Amino acid sequence: MREDIFTPDFKQTPYWWERTPRPDIDGGGGNGDAKRAAPRTADVLIIGSGYTGLSAAIQTARHGRRTVVVDAEQAGFGCSSRNGGQVSTSLKPTFPLLAKKYGHDAALAILREGNNALRWVESFILDNNIDCDFRKVGRFHGAHTPRAFAGLKQKIADLPHALNIGAYAVAPGDEGAEVGTSFYHGGVVYPHHASIDPGRYHQGLLDCARSNGVEIVTRCRVRKIAGGKPFTVETSRGAVTAGDVVVATSGYTGRATPWQHRRIIPIGSYMIATEPLPEAALARLIPNDRVVTDTRKLVVFYRTCPERRRILFGGRVSLRETDLRRSARLLHRQMTDLFPELAAARVSHSWMGFVGYSFDETPHIGQHGGVYYSMGYCGSGISLASYFGMRTGLKVVGDARGATALDNLTFPARAYYRGHPWFLAPSIGYYRWCDRRDVKHRRKTV
Repeated sequence: MREDIFTPDFKQTPYWWERTPRPDIDGGGGNGDAKRAAPRTADVLIIGSGYTGLSAAIQTARHGRRTVVVDAEQAGFGCSSRNGGQVSTSLKPTFPLLAKKYGHDAALAILREGNNALRWVESFILDNNIDCDFRKVGRFHGAHTPRAFAGLKQKIADLPHALNIGAYAVAPGDEGAEVGTSFYHGGVVYPHHASIDPGRYHQGLLDCARSNGVEIVTRCRVRKIAGGKPFTVETSRGAVTAGDVVVATSGYTGRATPWQHRRIIPIGSYMIATEPLPEAALARLIPNDRVVTDTRKLVVFYRTCPERRRILFGGRVSLRETDLRRSARLLHRQMTDLFPELAAARVSHSWMGFVGYSFDETPHIGQHGGVYYSMGYCGSGISLASYFGMRTGLKVVGDARGATALDNLTFPARAYYRGHPWFLAPSIGYYRWCDRRDVKHRRKTV
C-alpha cells in the first residue's frame, strides 16, 4: 500500500469535529472535573448522550421531569458525531420477510416507522432551527452485479402502495448520471433520503436539551443499576437515585446493562475524508450530490462534505478493530477502485465509531426490569435513533404518543454471546470473499 496518502496535517479524529468540536461541558480541557459529583437524585436518568438519549431527554424535560443525562465520555463522543451523515428510512428487513414473521399489517406498520422517522427528523430540525446542513439530496443505491440489480427492482415491487416512497430504478448503463464510476450495474434512487452534518445536528440536539433544563454530566461512567422505581445508579461520580432509567447506548452498550449487552453487536464503521478536491472532479463523480451506498455485503457509503469540497468515504474494512492509518489505506484503496482518478487524492482525516446491530437487524424499543431502552439501529441511527429516542421519552412520561409498531417485538440474544462479537472476523472474511467472487464473476460474463 502507498505510504504517502496522508496530508501533512492528517488527523485521527472525525472530520465533523473540525466545524463542531466536542463540547467541553465539565471544563478541565476535556478531562472533566473529577471532584464534581453527579446529582444525587433525578426523576429520569438517561445513560448515553447521543441522538437517542438527547431526544428522550428533551421530551421528559418538556413534561416537567428533572432529567439528567450521563455519559462515560464527552457528549456525543460515540457514533452520533462519527457517522456518515446519511439520513434514510432504512429498516433492514424486507416487507416479505417481516410479513412472514409478523403478518401483513404488522409488517406494514413496522416499515412505516422508517418513513415516520425521516419525516420527524426533518420537522424537528426545522422547528428547532438547527443549523446542520440538512438537505434532501436523495440516495443512490448501486447494484454491484446484475443479480443484485434484479433484487433491488424486486424489493421496490414488493413494497405495498402504502409504503410508496418514490424509489425508482436506474437501468444498467444509466448509472453514470448518478455516480461517476463504471463499477455498478444499475441501481435505485431513494429521492427523499437526505444528508446532514451529524456533528452539528448533535450539537443542535444538545443545545435544545440544555435549553429545556436537561443536566448533562460527562466523563461519568455507569457501573451498576440496582433496585427499581426508584433505581440506584452507581456511577464514577457517585450514586444517583432515579425514578426512571433509560439505556441509550446502542453500539457502546456495556456490562453495566448486561441484558442489553447480550443483544447488541458493536460493529466498527470506518471513515476517511479526502483533502479538498477540484470542483469539476466532484461534479463528475457525484453529480447530483447524492449520498451513495451499494449492494455488497460489506457495504461502503460515501458522499461529498456539506461544503462540497471533499469526499467522505466509509465502510467496514477490517476483520478486527484496527489502527486508523491502516483502515485509512484500506478505505482509500476501495475508493480508488471505484474512482481511479482519485488515486492521488490524499486523506486528511480517518476515524471510526461503533454501530449497534441487533441479531434480527431491527431496532428495539421497550422495557426490561423496569428500565427503558432503545437501540440497535443497524447503521441508520440518525433518523431511527432520534425518532425512537423521542418515542422513548414519551413512554417514560406516560404519553400515549410514545407507542410504536416495534413495541412488542422480541429482542433476541444468542447462546454464548456476552457482548464480545467473536463471530465478526470469520463473518466479515466470508462476506469479503463473496463480494470479490461476485465482482469477478460479473466481469467474466460482461
